[in-house]
Amino acid sequence: MSPNNPCKYCKRYLVGKYLTIAGWEMANSKPQIDGFASYLCENRAHNQVWEEDNANNGKKWSTLEHKGPFFPPEYEPLPSNVCFVYNGKSIKLSLAAEEVATFYAKMLDHEYTTKSVFQENFFNDWREEMTEEEREQINKLSKCDFSHMAKYFLEKTEEKKAMTKEQKQVLKEENNRLTEEYGFCLLDGHKEKIGNFRVEPPGLFRGRGEHPKMGKLKKRILPEDITINCSKDSKIPEAPKGHRWRKVQHDDTVTWLASWVENVQGNLKYIMLNPSSKLKGEKDWQKYEVARKLKLKVETIRRLYREDWKNREMKIRQRGVALYFIDKLALRAGNEKEEGETADTVGCCSLRVEHITLHEEKGGQEFVVEFDFLGKDSIRYYNEVPVESRVFRNLKLFMENKDPEDDLFDRINTIYLNKHLNQSMPGLTAKVFRTFNASTTLQDQLNKLTTADMTLEEKLLSYNRANRAVAILCNHQRAAPKTFEKSMQNMLDKIAQKQQQLDVAKMELKEAKKEHKKAGTERTRKLVEKKEAAVKRLEEQLKKLQLQMTDREENKVIALGTSKLNYLDPRISVAWCKKFNVPIEKIYNKTQRDKFAWAIDMTEEDFQF
Repeated sequence: MSPNNPCKYCKRYLVGKYLTIAGWEMANSKPQIDGFASYLCENRAHNQVWEEDNANNGKKWSTLEHKGPFFPPEYEPLPSNVCFVYNGKSIKLSLAAEEVATFYAKMLDHEYTTKSVFQENFFNDWREEMTEEEREQINKLSKCDFSHMAKYFLEKTEEKKAMTKEQKQVLKEENNRLTEEYGFCLLDGHKEKIGNFRVEPPGLFRGRGEHPKMGKLKKRILPEDITINCSKDSKIPEAPKGHRWRKVQHDDTVTWLASWVENVQGNLKYIMLNPSSKLKGEKDWQKYEVARKLKLKVETIRRLYREDWKNREMKIRQRGVALYFIDKLALRAGNEKEEGETADTVGCCSLRVEHITLHEEKGGQEFVVEFDFLGKDSIRYYNEVPVESRVFRNLKLFMENKDPEDDLFDRINTIYLNKHLNQSMPGLTAKVFRTFNASTTLQDQLNKLTTADMTLEEKLLSYNRANRAVAILCNHQRAAPKTFEKSMQNMLDKIAQKQQQLDVAKMELKEAKKEHKKAGTERTRKLVEKKEAAVKRLEEQLKKLQLQMTDREENKVIALGTSKLNYLDPRISVAWCKKFNVPIEKIYNKTQRDKFAWAIDMTEEDFQF
């Protein structure tokens, strides 16, 4: 089937199922329909798949068969010459205690192990794995010496780095064999790639930011912990010898293949289809189309929530101010959590009085709200934002006669907010605002920062700056990489070396011009041209290094990947690449290109979010 002439089955499938869900206006969407239908035609057995009935009662598939998850190997005890030392004396640990000790030893040079919360959580959980005798002997982490273990694992790492090409090939072939066996499933008779088919090995929980549970033991996941999901008539995956699955179910309304509950935070973990799969691609496409539809409604919604600020009912006023923050600051809506179950993280609806400070004037601006709270993954959100006077007055009203630990928005919650938004536009939730504002910001920044006469490196710097604006909006932070200072020093050394080469080349050009002025021969003319070309080449190389250094410095504590994968419509990036002749490989790696294959296939350079 021609990419530019999709089959009627693909078009009928999209129109009947996804376009109605996304709320598309059919008259304005034909190029997009044809584009995505073309992608489906090229990547699926269209004459079989699209005539199947996939749209009844939330059913995601008819048949699903797979091999189940792949488990990490059992713990291998340390050699007898590698010892654990407590208070200056070598101790032979029990197998369970030794395994947990190795988790800490492997992280000995990491910043985490210097944090008191990490140390305390690790030590408490480690003692639970010890025998009674070990608990009597080992009662202070400060007296524990893990250096021998750490040295052993460092040597193992170096050995792995020094492996021969042949040894690496053997490992690669084994990984390929496992991927072929466990990394694919049969979905409605078609072979689909699975995301991560490996069960996460045991270790120590790190978390992000100052997470209160960092250092806790992530226990080994057993088959008895896992629920398998497959179709009734398929071959049920075999559990490892001597084990059995916790449960086998046949739920065709979900797309996960296996699930379990991790012990640290009590969260459900899943083995899912690969992001490049048909179902995932369709879901992504649908998500961004809902966000695009919001673009047509957003001014009306903004007008309505501004009117809410004046409403006589306190609940309506709180709803209006909360929506203002979710829209203006891209705050997460926030969900209710059981006290003590997870870190004290909040979103907009769960803000407490203690999380904001009001300033009539600050930094030359009026009506400033100072936010300071822990957001998702315990990442601190700190921001000083000037707001409209009526918002400021409402916040004062919401805070009256309340203690610091009281809810700021005590009349509303996320469920109520999303129900209200859905009445304004079908499918609209607070999360859609985040996707909409992130994608709109990227589009606006790219339009503003990029010009056709830029070099490739300048264009990439512009792209990363646009992406960085989104990451800042969404509060996507990270700790500076451990190797940051070293890599920056290496970059400075390269720049200094290149500058030196350029200075020499300019001197040589000056001498060549003098010689040509005296002699005026063909030989001296060619020499001048050669030296000019060398200077130009070195200037371009120096500029490229300087741009790379600027980019790296600006990205030091900003995580660009989260927004790129989850909040930014990939069609914006694809269209930008096509318009400005930037190779798509410079923006998306292989895994990301697979995930966004639908966008790469369907998008032309004139696409605007």
